[in-house]
Amino acid sequence: MDTHTDHTGVVTGGPGPRRRGLRAVVAGAVVLAAVAGGAYAAGLGPFERDTGPDPEAGKQARAFLADWAAGRVPDAAGRTTSPATARRVLDSFTTGLDIGEPKLTAGSATEAGDGAVTVPFTARMPVTGLGTWTYESKLPLREQGDGTWKVDWTLSLVHPRLSDTEKFRLEREETKPPEVKDRDGATLSAADHPSLAPLMTRLAGGDGTATGARGAIRLVDRATGKVERTEATFGAKTVRADRGPVATTLDADWQSAAEQALAAHADGKNAALVALRIDDGEILAVANSPASGFNRALSGTYAPGSTWKIVTSSALLLKDAVAPDDVVDCPKYLTVGKRFQNVELSAHPGATFRKDFTESCNTAFISLRDRLDDGELGEVAREYFGVGQEWHVGAPTYDGSVPVPKDETEKAASMIGQGRVQANPLIMASVTATAVSGTFHQPSLTAGTEDTTDTTPLPGGVVTQLRAMLRATVTDGTAKVLAGLPGEVGAKTGTAEVSDDQDNNGWLVAHRGNVAVACVVEEGVTGGGSAGPIVRGLLAAVPGDPE
Repeated sequence: MDTHTDHTGVVTGGPGPRRRGLRAVVAGAVVLAAVAGGAYAAGLGPFERDTGPDPEAGKQARAFLADWAAGRVPDAAGRTTSPATARRVLDSFTTGLDIGEPKLTAGSATEAGDGAVTVPFTARMPVTGLGTWTYESKLPLREQGDGTWKVDWTLSLVHPRLSDTEKFRLEREETKPPEVKDRDGATLSAADHPSLAPLMTRLAGGDGTATGARGAIRLVDRATGKVERTEATFGAKTVRADRGPVATTLDADWQSAAEQALAAHADGKNAALVALRIDDGEILAVANSPASGFNRALSGTYAPGSTWKIVTSSALLLKDAVAPDDVVDCPKYLTVGKRFQNVELSAHPGATFRKDFTESCNTAFISLRDRLDDGELGEVAREYFGVGQEWHVGAPTYDGSVPVPKDETEKAASMIGQGRVQANPLIMASVTATAVSGTFHQPSLTAGTEDTTDTTPLPGGVVTQLRAMLRATVTDGTAKVLAGLPGEVGAKTGTAEVSDDQDNNGWLVAHRGNVAVACVVEEGVTGGGSAGPIVRGLLAAVPGDPE
């Protein structure tokens, strides 16, 4: 049956409810990172430099879009010429449309005449359970009397066809959710495993395509409700025949433990976790907090921070550019175009490379950048770890990106998983599995997924060195939060800087037995402090390997 949900766009009363689902996805799900001057440790944001007629206008436009995307509606509205009106409209724009976390990408600023500046942008609005509504719009900006720039508020900047007489409405055709089975044949329900709800219709297709859910966003007359035009349609034109229960690689025990660990230790922050088998890449658990909406675990785009040092270490060890016992000094600061520093300004004079790894020393790793060619880190990530190749997992995924750095500063940042390096928990769980086994296995959620990847095994000597350093990080380094767990656990923590007005994201990857795990906590400050308790909770709850 069809259900209609109205969306007013213009509100005449007080501000609508704040949608917490619109918080930013660090370094990726939201392309625009916070304000002008927001930067990584290297001073590099995930957007291009200003090229418009007035850099300040472009900065203000990006800041507005970043605030809007992150759900900081009062801040976004404050950057406009009509804060009260802008706040009411932005608060209500996604109401009833089931929009998750938008991705707003600014283009180059251009002069618009009369001293005004226009910044075009692309809006990608994920509609829960259906797909992404993509459209183009533009921000008009005007210089104020005090020399600052503000968005010259108009209703149509939110969407070109949003007006006082027309609004948007979401129509869904409800379909029966598929029955999903775990690896042992047990039924997995969204009630028992909330994180799986957004995946259900995707898993049913086997190829990651929606099988039954359909819907549309319509532009309608505010007074009569008459449909003026269709803005976007989602799902197949015809509903596919029921294929019966969907068999997955998931493990009910691991899935439950993952969701419970996030609920107990994420402290209300956006977070995600993936656990998979090392020997074949089969995914055991996919969990997100909050459970509904955007699938950060598989589709998020984050700077992986120091967990990426697993790949950087592999690149260095592969060419004998460094050995674990070599002395690689770890000062508090190192300047490469920008000043880089270690977490909490730590320093380890005379440290070995092993110590640099276990203590996650940024400056030591950056000091080794000249031992790798500019594109070598990305080549190693692709050739040995499959990062950036096309994965066919059985559900939509983001498969990573390691661009060739534009300059020395960006190269320095990429050595520590910053700059334009992008990943997510699925990628980093796979990276960990590859590092400790030596062989990349394309992750999978369903049986029979196509594998078009082409990778090379890591040499046995490199694997032995990586495993030893990961183990030492638990026994003597920054991942001591996992010490004392049964089994031989290896791990790597990570802290990824996002912007000046956001706390760091916290990362932790780990392996034990035949399982690799990766977890990210947005604004978690440190990996050990935020992601650490989540991973420990998971591994403590499921002490044995899955069959």
